Amino acid sequence: MIKNIVFDFGNIFLNLDLEGALNNSLKVLKLKSLPEEVTAVNVLYEQGLISTEEFIEFYSDNFTHLSTEEIIDAWNFMLKDFPLHRLEFLINLKKTSNYKLILLSNTNELHIDWVKKHIPIYDSFKTCFDMFYLSHEINLRKPNTDIFNFVLKENKIKAENTLFIDDNSDNIKAAAKLGYHVWNLNPATEDITTLLETKKELF
Repeated sequence: MIKNIVFDFGNIFLNLDLEGALNNSLKVLKLKSLPEEVTAVNVLYEQGLISTEEFIEFYSDNFTHLSTEEIIDAWNFMLKDFPLHRLEFLINLKKTSNYKLILLSNTNELHIDWVKKHIPIYDSFKTCFDMFYLSHEINLRKPNTDIFNFVLKENKIKAENTLFIDDNSDNIKAAAKLGYHVWNLNPATEDITTLLETKKELF
């Protein structure tokens, strides 16, 4: 029986353009592929292990043709819109059920700053959750096992009573190995608002 629902943020509630962002980054950085060092720095930033200033400094030092504004714009390129019907679904779920609602997102300070500035429903969205975990604030990142164990321990809940929803298959596999129920939502064909119907066997 499901008692807890853990949601990802990007491509579950907030629309993302991951492919477009990668192509744009390669164009802006004048690269054919992302070097391992760049990917590693991005991961450190999402885990809150380097500051925004250190993150920007890395790009400024290694891609001297870019201004700070161009670096930030390229980094935020993936962030798009937050359809209101998804917030309405979440508000209704909160009002009409007793599920513990948890957000668990791989993100970073620059992305959240953009969201706060451009997504006016963000504060209302946050208030729907019992717990709201952002990777850069807790220094943990999906798909590492420790972040999923952290959620269980912090909330004194069991994986077998918990549904984890994410669009990233690596994250889904990691959670499933620990006994979470999972929904690997495909943002191209599925929407979070169909949750109770799509996963009706769990409810």
